[in-house]
Parts: sequence; C-alpha cells; structure tokens
Amino acid sequence: SDHMENIYGYLMKYTNLVTGWQYRFFVLNNEAGLLEYFVNEQSRHLKPRGTLQLAGAVISPSDEDSHTFTVNAASGEQYKLRATDAKERQHWVSRLQICTQHHTEAIGKNNPPLKSRSFSLASQGSANSPGVQRRPSQNAVSFFSVGHHRLPAGRRVPVMQPDHLVDVREMMSQAEGQQRDLIRSIECLPVSGHLTSLDQDLLMLKATSMATMNCLNDCFHILQLQHASQQKGSLPAGTTISWLEPKISLANHFKNGAAQNFPAEINKPASVREEQSAAEHCQLTREPEEINPDEELEDICDDKEDDLGAVEEQRSVILHLLSQLKLGMDLTRVVLPTFILEKRSLLEMYADFMSHPDLFIAITNGTTPEERMIRFVEYYLTSFHEGRKGAIAKKPYNPIIGETFHCSWRMPKSEVAADAGSNFSAHSPSEQVALSKDLEGQTELDYYTVKFVAEQVSHHPPVSGFYAECVERKMCVNAHVWTKSKFLGMSIGVTMVGEGLLSLLEHGEEYTFSLPCAYARSILTVPWVELGGKVNINCVKTGYSASINFHTKPFYGGKLHRITGEVKQNATNTVVCRVQGEWNSMLEFTYSNGETKYVDLTKLSVTRKRVRPLEKQGPFESRRLWQHVTESLRDGDIDKATEHKRALEEQQRNEERLRAETETPWCTKYFLKEGDGWVYHKPLWKTVSAAQTRQTDAN
Repeated sequence: SDHMENIYGYLMKYTNLVTGWQYRFFVLNNEAGLLEYFVNEQSRHLKPRGTLQLAGAVISPSDEDSHTFTVNAASGEQYKLRATDAKERQHWVSRLQICTQHHTEAIGKNNPPLKSRSFSLASQGSANSPGVQRRPSQNAVSFFSVGHHRLPAGRRVPVMQPDHLVDVREMMSQAEGQQRDLIRSIECLPVSGHLTSLDQDLLMLKATSMATMNCLNDCFHILQLQHASQQKGSLPAGTTISWLEPKISLANHFKNGAAQNFPAEINKPASVREEQSAAEHCQLTREPEEINPDEELEDICDDKEDDLGAVEEQRSVILHLLSQLKLGMDLTRVVLPTFILEKRSLLEMYADFMSHPDLFIAITNGTTPEERMIRFVEYYLTSFHEGRKGAIAKKPYNPIIGETFHCSWRMPKSEVAADAGSNFSAHSPSEQVALSKDLEGQTELDYYTVKFVAEQVSHHPPVSGFYAECVERKMCVNAHVWTKSKFLGMSIGVTMVGEGLLSLLEHGEEYTFSLPCAYARSILTVPWVELGGKVNINCVKTGYSASINFHTKPFYGGKLHRITGEVKQNATNTVVCRVQGEWNSMLEFTYSNGETKYVDLTKLSVTRKRVRPLEKQGPFESRRLWQHVTESLRDGDIDKATEHKRALEEQQRNEERLRAETETPWCTKYFLKEGDGWVYHKPLWKTVSAAQTRQTDAN
C-alpha cells in the first residue's frame, strides 16, 4: 500500500540540554521496520547515526506544541523529534504508527512462545561473551531459573494463620529478588548476536514478570485483608497483626538525635509494640501544640527540581508503569516510582503558595470592598508561580495521615502596601490584651507575623487541611483540599476538590474560593505542569465576585499557562477589573478607570518561610518525617529513598489496619470536621469574637 512506502526528510532531533535541537535527515524503512537518521541527506549512503526498531514502539504527539512528537522504542530508547509544522508532524506520526502496528503484529504471528524456543539460555555465548564478562561470578542458569515453592500437601486450614502469611511473604521476597536478577541478566546480554538484550521475547518476559509480581502483591494484600476480617474479635487485641511487622525498624526510621517517640522494645512481642506505637500516635493527635514563632528560623533549604537526569534514566520504569494503567483510572492508590518525587511534602507545597505575605496582608488594607476583592485576586494569581518548584512536573510526597507542617513569615510593615486612609494601629490597648497572648507587645514590633499550619486529616480519600493567620491584621484563611488524580494517557490530571475561606475580620467580610486542576503533561519525555479549569471567588457581604479561567494549551497553536479573568459587582453586573497573561510569568490588570498594571512574577520578591530546626520538630512534622527520603534524593540514592519511603507507607498501612480491627476512629490534631469540610480548631474569628465578648462584659 502507499502507506507502507519508505518516507524520508529533515526533522529536528533533541539531543541533550547542552546541544539542544539539531537538524537530522530521517528515513522510515517500512520493510525492515526501522527509523534511521543521518547527519544530512548527503551521508545517507553511510552507516546511520542512529536506528530504532519500531516493533512494539509507541508514537506520541507531544502536548508541548503542534510540531513535536516522540518515538519510544520497546528497548527503552527514545527520539524526541520536531517537524516544521503540524501537517508535517501528522504525516510522520501516521506513517510511523502504521509501520509500528504492522511489524508488531508480524512478531506475534511469526514468533513462537518463549517455552518452545529451540535454544537453551544456559548454553548461549562463551566465557568471553560480553554478558559473562559483565557478571563473571554468575552464569545464565542462576538468573533464568525461577524457584517454585509449594506448601506441604494436605495442610489445608479454614483460616490462614499469621505464620503462613509470613511464609508467603518470604516466598514473595525470594521471587522479587529472582525477578530483579532476571531483569539485570537480560539487560547484561550483548546488543548483537544470536541472543540479545533486544530480543522481543525477552522484552516481553521483562514486562510480564513485572506485571506478575504486581499481581502477586495485590493478591497478598487481599489475603491480609481477608485474614484481618476473619480473625476480628477471635484473638486478643494485636495478635492478628504480628505478621505485618515492617522489615525496616521504624524506631530507627523515626529516630532523630536524642528525641525518639518509638522506642525499640525488643523484649516485647511485635504485636504489642505495634499496638502501643499506634496508641501513642493517636495520643499525639489529641493535643494541639502551640508553636512559638520565635523558635522558627529562616529557611535555608533551597531544593530546586530542575534535574532531568533521573527521569531520563528511569524511562523504562515509566513505560512499564503506563502499561499497567487505564484511561480514567484513579491514581490515589497507585504507588509511583520514587525518582519522580520532589523533595518536599504536599503540605509544605501548600505553605509555599503563601510566599508573598506582603500581598496577602495588603488585602485588608484596601479602603473599599472593590479594592479588597481586586487585591485578593492579585494575591491569588501570584501564589501559583512559587508553589511550583521549577518547570519539571515532579510530585510532592503524599502526606501520611496525621502528618503536620508548621511555618511562619515575618513581613516588615514598611513593605506592605497600604493606603493613606488605613490605620495600622487599629487595635485599642484593651483589645490588644483581650485578643490573646500572641498580641502582647506587637505594637512595638516593626513586622507582621503570618503563621501557617497544615495537617493531613484523611488518608482515603486524601484530604489536607491548612490554615494561615495574621493576628495583627485580624485576617485568616482556612481551606481543605481533596486531591483526586486520574490517568489521561500521556498526561496525569489532578483535581483539587475543596474550598477555601478568607476572613477579613476588620471588615466583617468572607471570601470563598476554589482551586484549579493541575496536569502533568508529556510524562514520557520531559514532564511539565499545566493548570486548567475555572475558579470562582465570591464575597456575599459586598456582592463582588471574580471568575478566573486557567486555559490549557490547545492541540494546535496557542500559548502555555494562559489565564483570563474579571472582577465584577454582581448587583449591577459591572466589570471593575480584567486580568490576562500567564500565571507563571507576566500578568496584566486593567481597571475600570482605564489604568493598567503589569506584574512580572519572575521578578516578584519571595519571602522565605521560617521553620523550626529538625531537632525541635515532632516525629510527624513533614520535614522530620520525610528527612531520610529527602536526604537520599539529594544524594541521588533512589534505592535508599525508596526503602525509607516504603517503610513510612507500611507504617501507615499497619496503623490503618489496626484501627479497622479495633474499630478505633482516627483523631485529628488541629482540624475539626464541620459538614463536608475541615476547620482549624482555633480560628482567629473565634478568638476575636471571644475577645470582643469579654471586652463587652468588662464594660
């Protein structure tokens, strides 16, 4: 057919960060199922500079623009290419996909299953072959033989006992080790010869073995749940979870300096230690801790997330993960690989949205309801740029239930935008004393303090609560967010379900607001973040509202990260301000009087948050809780980071099972459930109301 004819032409090929894009002459060899490229058309008669086998490959148009696409070979190698326009890209993508499908189907028809192959894996090569040279101490048999374990015949019991589950766990550990050896042995085979690392059957064996281990782990989890259900109430408390002891000592995992909240009591049964640990954990959650801002120091941590190396090296892991997902699948319970994590918790990310406290405090300084609404919109739109660390779409740690994060900001009063009519000393001396101890002496300070606290209040569904307040300016914000992740093919979408409430107590105004969706695009190449959706900000008392659209990039043309919005007075339907631009670069505000203001987010000053040193933090504060994972990621030790991350997640699962068995409800520390939302236990509006009541009674 015409579609199977060879095609050729110039495309741009992305090489690396240093070299960037280069023009290369590409040839699609339909008969051989190869995509080859040369330095130029004149060198076409020479050996190709590069070749990709298209059988089993994935051809993906990029979300970045209408010209770029990627070719991901079954071997894990990838070409990132760019055509001159959208039409040419579609031409190449269509022909590549037809060729790929043809040769992939041919392999399935013409090659027998692995078990009927005539050669023996143990007999391939000699002592001088590359595969043997790389691993001189082991031969192919030790890697390609998989042990089979059977339980003694006839031993059938109505309920699987804990020691049997221990046996199963050990068998699975052995199988996981053998599967890893199998993968390594395949990757150590030569790239040419009778048996190569690119052999289609061996590539299929790699994928199916990984999928099999995932399936076995799911089955083992079902056995655990079944066992807990059958044993509920029939054994002494704690006995049924003795087999759930994690391999890594959590006492050591949480240890930090002299402080240690999980002592390793070796002489006690594992089940007792586990139950006591969970009981202590719940006890920790009952009493809120008052954090003294004077103990917090300016944060010196500066973890940029611009490193692409790990993503490039782990491409095969991403491809395998994608092969296990389905369109629309909820990713809440999917464990993502450690190397795509950024070095902070989601709770700390919410705090980083507050990195412009001067704009936050300036909201209440607006002299009219219209000005205060516009100031809130300005602050809201400037918060997302700093909330994202770098351009790479890495994922913050999933907070563990009960995890908390505390910080504060000190903002010089001279740097907060004010109006001539605003009175910075609005509090009378009696009010200063009546409000709270936090207000004592504040009139003598030349800075405002904004305090922040966040807590993971639920695990399934994953819900976070966060609260910030500036006592001196009588303003606070309370929000709860449920993050729902879905797989969208070449993207991952995160819906931020929930609502925030800004309270300006000096004016008696409340502003409700929502959050946009987030998308990780181009997850097979260099992932990047995009925001999308419509958000609304509304103040019932004043009748002002704002509607903001975060535009996702269209398939053809268009700008990235574009936003448009307007502020209007609902009663008259009058637009008082319009905004447009990009949420991560430049914003343009046009006011009803004809004036225009530009905000360059890349030059906007960022106030560093203040955080307590690790040795003064509690065991469930984010930075101390995740410190070993963060340190390992900084050192580039992905395996060690994964080990520490797995220990934390196992601890969370153990405690969740224990609470289910004992029917013990989870106790939050700082946030209380109110209707469908979560509210800080001591919000400023309650404190101010109580102070005013006491003052009235005193008079």
